[in-house]
Amino acid sequence: MHYWFAPFAPFGDPRGSPPFTTGIGILEMAVVDRPPAEGYMISMRTSLAELLQTRRVLLADGATGTNYFENGLGPGEPPEFWNIDHPDRVKALHQAFVDAGSDIILTNTFGCNAHRLKLHKAQDQAFDLAKRAAELARDVADACDRPVVVAGSVGPTGELFEPLGALTEAAAIASFRTEIEGLKAGGADVVWIETMSSVEEVRAAANAAIEVGMPYTATLSFDTAGRTMMGIMPDAIASVFEGLAVAPLAMGANCGVGASDILVTLLSMSDSCGPDNVYISKGNCGVPQFHGTEIVYSGTTEVMASYAGLAVASGARIIGGCCGTSPAHIAAMRQALDEVGDEPRPTIEQIVAEIGPLTNAPPSAGGGRERTRSRRQAD
Repeated sequence: MHYWFAPFAPFGDPRGSPPFTTGIGILEMAVVDRPPAEGYMISMRTSLAELLQTRRVLLADGATGTNYFENGLGPGEPPEFWNIDHPDRVKALHQAFVDAGSDIILTNTFGCNAHRLKLHKAQDQAFDLAKRAAELARDVADACDRPVVVAGSVGPTGELFEPLGALTEAAAIASFRTEIEGLKAGGADVVWIETMSSVEEVRAAANAAIEVGMPYTATLSFDTAGRTMMGIMPDAIASVFEGLAVAPLAMGANCGVGASDILVTLLSMSDSCGPDNVYISKGNCGVPQFHGTEIVYSGTTEVMASYAGLAVASGARIIGGCCGTSPAHIAAMRQALDEVGDEPRPTIEQIVAEIGPLTNAPPSAGGGRERTRSRRQAD
Protein backbone atom coordinates (compact mmCIF):
# COMPACT_ATOMS: atom_id res chain seq x y z
CA MET A 1 0.00 0.00 0.00
CA HIS A 2 1.42 3.38 -0.97
CA TYR A 3 0.76 6.75 0.57
CA TRP A 4 1.53 9.96 -1.28
CA PHE A 5 2.17 12.90 1.02
CA ALA A 6 2.12 16.44 -0.35
CA PRO A 7 2.75 19.17 2.22
CA PHE A 8 1.71 22.77 1.83
CA ALA A 9 5.15 24.15 1.05
CA PRO A 10 4.89 27.27 -1.14
CA PHE A 11 8.60 28.07 -0.70
CA GLY A 12 10.02 24.63 -1.32
CA ASP A 13 9.90 21.66 -3.64
CA PRO A 14 9.48 18.24 -1.98
CA ARG A 15 11.04 16.35 -4.87
CA GLY A 16 14.40 16.03 -3.15
CA SER A 17 13.01 14.24 -0.11
CA PRO A 18 13.41 10.45 -0.15
CA PRO A 19 10.61 8.07 0.78
CA PHE A 20 10.68 6.56 4.24
CA THR A 21 9.09 3.43 5.61
CA THR A 22 6.36 3.24 8.20
CA GLY A 23 4.61 0.40 9.93
CA ILE A 24 1.79 0.46 7.40
CA GLY A 25 3.57 0.94 4.11
CA ILE A 26 5.73 3.42 2.23
CA LEU A 27 5.27 7.13 2.60
CA GLU A 28 6.41 8.93 -0.51
CA MET A 29 6.79 12.60 -1.29
CA ALA A 30 4.85 13.62 -4.38
CA VAL A 31 4.73 16.78 -6.44
CA VAL A 32 1.31 18.36 -6.87
CA ASP A 33 0.33 20.95 -9.46
CA ARG A 34 -0.70 23.34 -6.71
CA PRO A 35 -0.69 23.18 -2.92
CA PRO A 36 -3.89 22.38 -1.05
CA ALA A 37 -5.83 25.31 0.34
CA GLU A 38 -4.72 24.56 3.85
CA GLY A 39 -2.88 21.98 5.94
CA TYR A 40 -1.87 18.70 4.41
CA MET A 41 -3.21 16.50 1.65
CA ILE A 42 -2.77 12.75 1.94
CA SER A 43 -3.75 10.41 -0.87
CA MET A 44 -3.85 6.64 -0.42
CA ARG A 45 -3.39 4.30 -3.36
CA THR A 46 -3.45 0.55 -3.26
CA SER A 47 -3.67 -2.37 -5.64
CA LEU A 48 -6.56 -4.80 -5.72
CA ALA A 49 -4.20 -7.62 -4.71
CA GLU A 50 -3.06 -5.67 -1.66
CA LEU A 51 -6.59 -4.79 -0.63
CA LEU A 52 -7.67 -8.42 -0.93
CA GLN A 53 -4.86 -9.36 1.46
CA THR A 54 -6.16 -7.01 4.13
CA ARG A 55 -9.94 -7.35 3.77
CA ARG A 56 -12.21 -10.36 3.94
CA VAL A 57 -14.75 -8.83 1.55
CA LEU A 58 -14.59 -5.85 -0.80
CA LEU A 59 -17.51 -3.77 -2.04
CA ALA A 60 -17.54 -2.71 -5.68
CA ASP A 61 -19.78 0.03 -7.04
CA GLY A 62 -23.17 -0.14 -8.75
CA ALA A 63 -24.58 0.66 -12.18
CA THR A 64 -23.21 3.18 -14.62
CA GLY A 65 -25.66 3.35 -17.52
CA THR A 66 -28.93 3.26 -15.57
CA ASN A 67 -27.70 5.98 -13.22
CA TYR A 68 -26.58 8.11 -16.16
CA PHE A 69 -30.01 7.73 -17.77
CA GLU A 70 -31.51 9.28 -14.65
CA ASN A 71 -29.02 12.12 -14.98
CA GLY A 72 -29.75 12.97 -18.59
CA LEU A 73 -28.06 10.37 -20.81
CA GLY A 74 -30.15 10.11 -23.95
CA PRO A 75 -31.27 6.94 -25.77
CA GLY A 76 -28.45 5.66 -27.97
CA GLU A 77 -25.96 8.17 -26.55
CA PRO A 78 -22.67 6.44 -25.69
CA PRO A 79 -21.84 6.96 -21.99
CA GLU A 80 -18.13 7.14 -22.87
CA PHE A 81 -18.65 10.55 -24.52
CA TRP A 82 -19.53 11.92 -21.10
CA ASN A 83 -15.88 11.54 -20.10
CA ILE A 84 -15.25 14.55 -22.35
CA ASP A 85 -18.62 16.30 -22.50
CA HIS A 86 -19.76 15.93 -18.88
CA PRO A 87 -16.78 14.99 -16.68
CA ASP A 88 -18.51 16.54 -13.68
CA ARG A 89 -21.37 14.05 -13.96
CA VAL A 90 -18.98 11.13 -14.32
CA LYS A 91 -17.02 12.18 -11.25
CA ALA A 92 -20.23 12.84 -9.32
CA LEU A 93 -21.37 9.23 -9.77
CA HIS A 94 -17.95 7.90 -8.76
CA GLN A 95 -18.07 10.13 -5.69
CA ALA A 96 -21.56 8.98 -4.79
CA PHE A 97 -20.43 5.35 -4.83
CA VAL A 98 -17.32 6.13 -2.79
CA ASP A 99 -19.45 8.03 -0.28
CA ALA A 100 -21.75 5.00 -0.12
CA GLY A 101 -18.79 2.82 0.86
CA SER A 102 -17.43 1.30 -2.35
CA ASP A 103 -13.87 -0.02 -2.21
CA ILE A 104 -13.73 -0.39 -6.01
CA ILE A 105 -15.04 2.03 -8.65
CA LEU A 106 -15.32 1.10 -12.33
CA THR A 107 -14.36 3.54 -15.04
CA ASN A 108 -16.91 4.77 -17.56
CA THR A 109 -15.47 2.63 -20.36
CA PHE A 110 -17.78 -0.38 -20.74
CA GLY A 111 -18.09 0.17 -24.51
CA CYS A 112 -14.78 1.96 -25.03
CA ASN A 113 -13.39 -0.31 -27.72
CA ALA A 114 -13.09 0.45 -31.41
CA HIS A 115 -15.80 -2.02 -32.41
CA ARG A 116 -18.39 -0.37 -30.17
CA LEU A 117 -17.22 3.18 -30.81
CA LYS A 118 -17.33 2.76 -34.59
CA LEU A 119 -21.13 2.80 -34.28
CA HIS A 120 -20.68 6.47 -33.38
CA LYS A 121 -17.78 7.14 -35.78
CA ALA A 122 -15.44 7.38 -32.80
CA GLN A 123 -13.33 4.25 -33.24
CA ASP A 124 -10.14 6.33 -33.27
CA GLN A 125 -10.94 7.83 -29.85
CA ALA A 126 -10.73 4.62 -27.81
CA PHE A 127 -7.38 5.42 -26.18
CA ASP A 128 -8.21 9.04 -25.36
CA LEU A 129 -11.68 8.28 -23.97
CA ALA A 130 -10.32 5.43 -21.84
CA LYS A 131 -7.46 7.55 -20.54
CA ARG A 132 -9.80 10.39 -19.61
CA ALA A 133 -12.23 8.02 -17.89
CA ALA A 134 -9.44 6.57 -15.76
CA GLU A 135 -8.21 10.06 -14.89
CA LEU A 136 -11.68 11.06 -13.66
CA ALA A 137 -12.00 7.97 -11.47
CA ARG A 138 -8.42 8.44 -10.27
CA ASP A 139 -9.19 11.99 -9.17
CA VAL A 140 -12.05 10.75 -7.00
CA ALA A 141 -10.10 7.82 -5.57
CA ASP A 142 -7.04 9.91 -4.76
CA ALA A 143 -9.12 12.48 -2.89
CA CYS A 144 -10.56 9.80 -0.60
CA ASP A 145 -9.26 9.31 2.95
CA ARG A 146 -9.15 5.52 2.50
CA PRO A 147 -7.85 3.25 -0.26
CA VAL A 148 -10.17 3.00 -3.28
CA VAL A 149 -9.24 0.86 -6.28
CA VAL A 150 -9.82 2.22 -9.79
CA ALA A 151 -10.91 -0.66 -12.03
CA GLY A 152 -10.81 -0.14 -15.78
CA SER A 153 -14.09 -1.51 -17.17
CA VAL A 154 -13.65 -3.54 -20.36
CA GLY A 155 -16.89 -4.78 -21.89
CA PRO A 156 -17.45 -6.95 -24.98
CA THR A 157 -16.97 -5.81 -28.56
CA GLY A 158 -20.48 -6.79 -29.60
CA GLU A 159 -19.02 -8.86 -32.43
CA LEU A 160 -18.99 -12.62 -33.01
CA PHE A 161 -15.72 -14.47 -33.38
CA GLU A 162 -14.80 -16.64 -36.33
CA PRO A 163 -16.31 -18.86 -37.66
CA LEU A 164 -19.69 -17.56 -36.44
CA GLY A 165 -18.68 -14.00 -37.27
CA ALA A 166 -15.87 -11.94 -38.73
CA LEU A 167 -13.92 -11.04 -35.56
CA THR A 168 -10.47 -12.60 -35.35
CA GLU A 169 -8.47 -13.18 -32.18
CA ALA A 170 -5.76 -10.78 -33.32
CA ALA A 171 -8.26 -8.01 -34.08
CA ALA A 172 -9.98 -8.46 -30.70
CA ILE A 173 -6.69 -8.35 -28.79
CA ALA A 174 -5.61 -5.24 -30.68
CA SER A 175 -8.92 -3.50 -29.93
CA PHE A 176 -8.81 -4.36 -26.24
CA ARG A 177 -5.14 -3.44 -26.03
CA THR A 178 -5.76 0.11 -27.23
CA GLU A 179 -8.47 0.58 -24.61
CA ILE A 180 -6.38 -0.95 -21.84
CA GLU A 181 -3.35 1.16 -22.74
CA GLY A 182 -5.56 4.22 -22.30
CA LEU A 183 -6.82 2.96 -18.95
CA LYS A 184 -3.27 2.35 -17.78
CA ALA A 185 -2.12 5.79 -18.93
CA GLY A 186 -5.00 7.37 -17.01
CA GLY A 187 -4.12 5.63 -13.74
CA ALA A 188 -6.33 2.54 -13.52
CA ASP A 189 -5.14 0.00 -10.96
CA VAL A 190 -6.65 -3.12 -12.52
CA VAL A 191 -8.45 -4.15 -15.70
CA TRP A 192 -12.05 -5.20 -14.99
CA ILE A 193 -13.23 -7.46 -17.84
CA GLU A 194 -17.01 -7.79 -17.56
CA THR A 195 -20.27 -9.02 -19.08
CA MET A 196 -18.49 -11.52 -21.32
CA SER A 197 -20.16 -14.52 -22.91
CA SER A 198 -17.55 -16.38 -24.98
CA VAL A 199 -14.28 -18.06 -24.10
CA GLU A 200 -12.58 -16.42 -27.06
CA GLU A 201 -13.50 -12.90 -26.02
CA VAL A 202 -12.59 -13.33 -22.35
CA ARG A 203 -9.19 -14.71 -23.35
CA ALA A 204 -8.63 -11.96 -25.90
CA ALA A 205 -9.28 -9.27 -23.29
CA ALA A 206 -7.15 -11.10 -20.72
CA ASN A 207 -4.26 -11.46 -23.18
CA ALA A 208 -4.49 -7.76 -24.01
CA ALA A 209 -4.24 -6.90 -20.30
CA ILE A 210 -1.28 -9.24 -19.92
CA GLU A 211 0.49 -7.68 -22.93
CA VAL A 212 0.00 -4.20 -21.48
CA GLY A 213 1.29 -5.38 -18.10
CA MET A 214 -1.93 -4.87 -16.14
CA PRO A 215 -3.50 -7.21 -13.55
CA TYR A 216 -7.04 -8.17 -14.41
CA THR A 217 -10.28 -9.68 -13.21
CA ALA A 218 -13.02 -11.19 -15.36
CA THR A 219 -16.75 -11.74 -15.00
CA LEU A 220 -19.17 -13.43 -17.35
CA SER A 221 -22.90 -12.87 -17.72
CA PHE A 222 -24.88 -16.07 -17.18
CA ASP A 223 -28.09 -14.79 -18.67
CA THR A 224 -29.42 -17.56 -20.92
CA ALA A 225 -30.95 -20.51 -19.06
CA GLY A 226 -28.15 -20.44 -16.49
CA ARG A 227 -25.44 -20.22 -19.15
CA THR A 228 -23.74 -17.40 -20.99
CA MET A 229 -25.14 -16.49 -24.39
CA MET A 230 -22.38 -18.62 -25.94
CA GLY A 231 -23.07 -21.60 -23.68
CA ILE A 232 -20.48 -21.39 -20.89
CA MET A 233 -21.67 -22.93 -17.63
CA PRO A 234 -20.70 -21.43 -14.24
CA ASP A 235 -18.83 -24.55 -13.18
CA ALA A 236 -16.48 -24.15 -16.17
CA ILE A 237 -15.30 -20.61 -15.44
CA ALA A 238 -11.88 -21.57 -14.08
CA SER A 239 -11.09 -23.51 -17.24
CA VAL A 240 -11.56 -20.35 -19.33
CA PHE A 241 -8.20 -19.04 -18.08
CA GLU A 242 -6.17 -22.24 -18.39
CA GLY A 243 -2.86 -21.75 -20.16
CA LEU A 244 -2.78 -17.95 -19.93
CA ALA A 245 0.55 -16.42 -18.93
CA VAL A 246 -1.06 -14.61 -15.98
CA ALA A 247 -4.12 -15.76 -14.05
CA PRO A 248 -6.90 -13.35 -13.09
CA LEU A 249 -6.91 -11.83 -9.62
CA ALA A 250 -10.59 -12.72 -9.38
CA MET A 251 -13.34 -14.25 -11.50
CA GLY A 252 -17.08 -14.47 -11.32
CA ALA A 253 -20.37 -13.18 -12.65
CA ASN A 254 -22.06 -9.87 -13.31
CA CYS A 255 -25.32 -8.64 -14.79
CA GLY A 256 -27.46 -11.63 -15.84
CA VAL A 257 -31.15 -11.71 -15.02
CA GLY A 258 -31.47 -10.94 -11.34
CA ALA A 259 -29.94 -11.11 -7.88
CA SER A 260 -31.36 -14.55 -7.09
CA ASP A 261 -30.01 -16.11 -10.26
CA ILE A 262 -26.51 -14.74 -9.83
CA LEU A 263 -26.36 -16.17 -6.29
CA VAL A 264 -27.21 -19.62 -7.65
CA THR A 265 -24.52 -19.10 -10.29
CA LEU A 266 -22.06 -18.18 -7.55
CA LEU A 267 -22.89 -21.33 -5.58
CA SER A 268 -22.20 -23.42 -8.69
CA MET A 269 -18.85 -21.69 -9.28
CA SER A 270 -17.55 -21.98 -5.76
CA ASP A 271 -18.73 -25.58 -5.43
CA SER A 272 -17.11 -26.70 -8.66
CA CYS A 273 -13.97 -24.54 -8.88
CA GLY A 274 -13.01 -24.62 -5.21
CA PRO A 275 -12.46 -22.07 -2.44
CA ASP A 276 -8.96 -20.97 -3.51
CA ASN A 277 -10.25 -18.62 -6.21
CA VAL A 278 -11.44 -15.09 -5.47
CA TYR A 279 -15.02 -14.83 -6.70
CA ILE A 280 -16.89 -11.72 -7.83
CA SER A 281 -20.65 -11.29 -7.70
CA LYS A 282 -21.97 -8.06 -9.23
CA GLY A 283 -25.66 -8.70 -9.71
CA ASN A 284 -28.50 -6.66 -11.09
CA CYS A 285 -30.77 -4.82 -8.71
CA GLY A 286 -33.51 -7.41 -8.72
CA VAL A 287 -35.30 -8.09 -12.00
CA PRO A 288 -36.14 -5.43 -14.62
CA GLN A 289 -39.82 -4.74 -15.16
CA PHE A 290 -41.51 -2.49 -17.69
CA HIS A 291 -43.67 0.25 -16.16
CA GLY A 292 -45.10 1.70 -19.33
CA THR A 293 -42.04 2.56 -21.44
CA GLU A 294 -39.74 2.79 -18.42
CA ILE A 295 -37.61 -0.06 -17.08
CA VAL A 296 -37.72 -0.31 -13.30
CA TYR A 297 -35.65 -2.74 -11.27
CA SER A 298 -37.40 -4.64 -8.50
CA GLY A 299 -34.57 -4.68 -5.98
CA THR A 300 -35.09 -2.51 -2.89
CA THR A 301 -32.27 -1.46 -0.59
CA GLU A 302 -33.38 -4.21 1.80
CA VAL A 303 -33.26 -6.84 -0.94
CA MET A 304 -29.78 -5.77 -2.07
CA ALA A 305 -28.53 -5.77 1.52
CA SER A 306 -29.76 -9.36 1.87
CA TYR A 307 -28.17 -10.19 -1.47
CA ALA A 308 -24.79 -8.90 -0.25
CA GLY A 309 -24.88 -11.06 2.86
CA LEU A 310 -25.92 -14.14 0.91
CA ALA A 311 -23.17 -13.50 -1.65
CA VAL A 312 -20.55 -13.66 1.11
CA ALA A 313 -22.04 -16.89 2.42
CA SER A 314 -22.03 -18.25 -1.14
CA GLY A 315 -18.29 -17.67 -1.54
CA ALA A 316 -17.83 -14.18 -2.99
CA ARG A 317 -15.10 -11.86 -1.77
CA ILE A 318 -15.91 -8.99 -4.14
CA ILE A 319 -19.54 -7.92 -4.21
CA GLY A 320 -21.26 -5.11 -6.04
CA GLY A 321 -24.29 -4.19 -8.08
CA CYS A 322 -24.93 -4.05 -11.81
CA CYS A 323 -27.96 -2.76 -13.72
CA GLY A 324 -30.30 -0.62 -11.66
CA THR A 325 -28.07 -0.42 -8.58
CA SER A 326 -27.95 3.11 -7.17
CA PRO A 327 -25.65 4.63 -4.52
CA ALA A 328 -28.47 4.10 -2.01
CA HIS A 329 -28.43 0.36 -2.73
CA ILE A 330 -24.64 0.29 -2.37
CA ALA A 331 -24.88 2.08 0.99
CA ALA A 332 -27.29 -0.60 2.23
CA MET A 333 -24.94 -3.29 0.95
CA ARG A 334 -22.02 -1.61 2.75
CA GLN A 335 -23.88 -1.77 6.05
CA ALA A 336 -24.78 -5.41 5.48
CA LEU A 337 -21.19 -6.36 4.68
CA ASP A 338 -19.90 -4.53 7.75
CA GLU A 339 -22.22 -6.61 9.88
CA VAL A 340 -21.85 -9.98 8.14
CA GLY A 341 -20.69 -12.97 10.14
CA ASP A 342 -19.79 -16.55 9.30
CA GLU A 343 -23.11 -17.63 7.90
CA PRO A 344 -23.65 -21.11 6.42
CA ARG A 345 -23.90 -21.51 2.66
CA PRO A 346 -27.46 -20.75 1.63
CA THR A 347 -29.77 -23.16 -0.08
CA ILE A 348 -31.62 -22.25 -3.26
CA GLU A 349 -34.82 -22.24 -1.22
CA GLN A 350 -33.33 -19.68 1.17
CA ILE A 351 -32.19 -17.48 -1.71
CA VAL A 352 -35.65 -17.51 -3.25
CA ALA A 353 -37.29 -16.79 0.10
CA GLU A 354 -35.05 -13.79 0.83
CA ILE A 355 -34.37 -12.33 -2.62
CA GLY A 356 -37.19 -13.50 -4.87
CA PRO A 357 -37.97 -16.17 -7.47
CA LEU A 358 -35.45 -17.40 -9.99
CA THR A 359 -35.85 -16.38 -13.61
CA ASN A 360 -33.93 -19.46 -14.74
CA ALA A 361 -33.83 -22.95 -13.31
CA PRO A 362 -30.59 -23.78 -11.46
CA PRO A 363 -27.78 -24.82 -13.83
CA SER A 364 -27.50 -28.17 -12.05
CA ALA A 365 -31.05 -28.91 -13.15
CA GLY A 366 -29.97 -28.86 -16.79
CA GLY A 367 -31.03 -25.37 -17.74
CA GLY A 368 -34.35 -23.66 -17.48
CA ARG A 369 -36.73 -21.20 -19.02
CA GLU A 370 -35.29 -18.88 -21.62
CA ARG A 371 -35.24 -15.24 -20.76
CA THR A 372 -38.20 -13.17 -21.80
CA ARG A 373 -36.28 -9.94 -22.19
CA SER A 374 -33.44 -8.98 -24.48
CA ARG A 375 -29.89 -8.95 -23.22
CA ARG A 376 -28.83 -5.45 -22.22
CA GLN A 377 -25.58 -4.11 -23.64
CA ALA A 378 -24.68 -2.12 -20.55
CA ASP A 379 -25.85 -1.42 -17.02
